[in-house]
Amino acid sequence: MYPGHFLASAFRARFLDVLASIYIYNEHRGYTSLDRVLEAVRARCPDDAEFIADVEKHRSDEEKHYRMFKRWFELRGTMPLEVDRTCGHIDHFIETVFGCTIDELDTAQIVMDGGQFEKLCRVIMITERRGMRQVEILLENVHIRSDRALTRIFQVVEKDEPDHWMPYDRWLRANGRRPKPRWRELWADYWIHKSLMLVKLPAIFVDRNRPRLSAWPDAAEHGPAGGGATPAPL
Repeated sequence: MYPGHFLASAFRARFLDVLASIYIYNEHRGYTSLDRVLEAVRARCPDDAEFIADVEKHRSDEEKHYRMFKRWFELRGTMPLEVDRTCGHIDHFIETVFGCTIDELDTAQIVMDGGQFEKLCRVIMITERRGMRQVEILLENVHIRSDRALTRIFQVVEKDEPDHWMPYDRWLRANGRRPKPRWRELWADYWIHKSLMLVKLPAIFVDRNRPRLSAWPDAAEHGPAGGGATPAPL
């Protein structure tokens, strides 16, 4: 192999490794955080069966995506790189808008306060729309398209994404709430995205000493084997 080909191959492998590690963190963070959202939706809108079902599907899709990325790593015979909430778009967004971490969100207060519930729905909607646009970009990336399994994963994610933001938009409109993001929310979304893409991802890329996970993120949910739902075929 020529030196140039070797470097290109190494770059591609590292890029996919870092990207998939960030995605598997975010997908796991997504579906576990949506458990809190479901709790709030069921309490706030107990008679809105359609909205509850939409959020349940959103949660199920996020877990499905996590399992697909997990399977991708398993087929490679390696674990994801260690990343934390500094790589989580929703983590940063919640902290910016609500002033606390996802785990610290007061679900009871959000249920009781219509303005807080509206804001939560809008944050999720903005985050999911950002994710949809990002997947469209990634599916045009030559490195992604060179990996058939990863391409298939992102195609599934792309297909599912509209169902992840539209229900919140519909609910806001149907209940006389503000669906249009406030400028502070748009700025937060833009800044978080740019910092992740231009700072955090490159920093992980060049960090050759970054360790890998010793256990899957869902290990505590299903025991050491980290079992669960069957992943979609790659």
